[in-house]
Amino acid sequence: MKKLFGTDGIRGLANTEPMTCETVMKIGRAAAFLFKDKLGRHRIVIGKDTRLSGYMLESALTSGICSLGVDVVLVGPMPTPAVAFLTRTLRADAGIIISASHNPFADNGIKFFSRDGMKLPDDMEHKLEHLVVSGEIDAIRPTATEIGKAFRIADPEGRYIEYVKRSIPKGMTFDGLKVVIDTAHGAAYKTSPHVLQELGASVVVMAHEPDGTNINHDVGALYPAQMCNAVVAHGADIGIAHDGDADRVLFASEKGTLIDGDKILGMLALDLLQKGKLDKNTVVLTVMSNLGIIQAMERAGITVIQTPVGDRFVLEQMVKGGYAFGGEPSGHVIFMEHNTTGDGLITALQVLTMLKMSETCLSKLADVVTLYPQVLINVPVRTKPPIDEIPKLTQAIKDVETSFNGAGRVLLRYSGTESILRVMVEGKEQHLVDTAAKELAAVVNQHVGFTQE
Repeated sequence: MKKLFGTDGIRGLANTEPMTCETVMKIGRAAAFLFKDKLGRHRIVIGKDTRLSGYMLESALTSGICSLGVDVVLVGPMPTPAVAFLTRTLRADAGIIISASHNPFADNGIKFFSRDGMKLPDDMEHKLEHLVVSGEIDAIRPTATEIGKAFRIADPEGRYIEYVKRSIPKGMTFDGLKVVIDTAHGAAYKTSPHVLQELGASVVVMAHEPDGTNINHDVGALYPAQMCNAVVAHGADIGIAHDGDADRVLFASEKGTLIDGDKILGMLALDLLQKGKLDKNTVVLTVMSNLGIIQAMERAGITVIQTPVGDRFVLEQMVKGGYAFGGEPSGHVIFMEHNTTGDGLITALQVLTMLKMSETCLSKLADVVTLYPQVLINVPVRTKPPIDEIPKLTQAIKDVETSFNGAGRVLLRYSGTESILRVMVEGKEQHLVDTAAKELAAVVNQHVGFTQE
């Protein structure tokens, strides 16, 4: 079997390897063995998003865990950050979310949290993979009362809702604000609209009727155009768009203009700085962040630390350095004060609080960051050789960087969850960026894409 873990858990086409019932049951057994590291009964929390295959994989995972003598707490469709929160507060040994995040509905995935709500480090992932493929634990078969059981807890949504409401100032309401929210027919279809309504906002809800197959389909953070249009049509103050598992969020201004993750991170970092809550005056970003936010942070005296792409790398750096805030341009935003992973709803509440207290509009708040023109092209690939082993591609990259003369940059990276190579080009002039990105994408397609040399 090939390597199970990508940059964000295990992911693939549901009912094909590794996302088959047989392998997922083995993953459940391996997880139970790995986290069963003390005497007494053990519990693992399992949540899921709204994909049709979630029922099948939830049953397989539960069966595997219980067969190793560990109990399962089933919380049903819940955002990824809610599972991290519930794992901590229920004092569970681990948490698992069955979700492929932003991927199409036919895919599914598994992400793990340790008992403290953190994503697993590499060494733990390697141990779990070894247990799945080695057969080392095949003979471990608890019997009688030692077999695990599965059960549900009362009102997991309510527990999470009350928790996220405590992330904003006591007594804060959003009376007078009109909000459009797009839940991508995903895991936040209940929780996010409920919270906004409880806090007094006038709420227009979109994409909140999951049927098992419509998650992320032309809606949500990946396809925010409808949300942006709805803000204008309804005369709303702000638009909010989640992805399928609601660990990320993007916004639309009152003008219907998309506010991407870098602008969100920039305005929130400056707000934290002003409040004296930006530990060590540092924000943790990834290499995908726009030069515009880096320059805006430096002007404000904020130190920027950049990591490889992936919210787990952002979080690892935040924990290592004792930093309070970080995230990705995709809309993953991590407030260590509030949660141990990106949380789209908590981020939305912080932005709404800024909007309400500033007595201005979102478009003005977002103006604190001026972004460089940036183009991202996803090229489907048939193989993933190291980029520096493709001479014509490395030469094409050097040619583009030389033409920019220091006023732009190029970043190529393979997706850790899909068969895609992402081509990112950034510079001062849009037409030059567009041309360079298309030229590089063509070279990629010629050598590792589906157009043969």
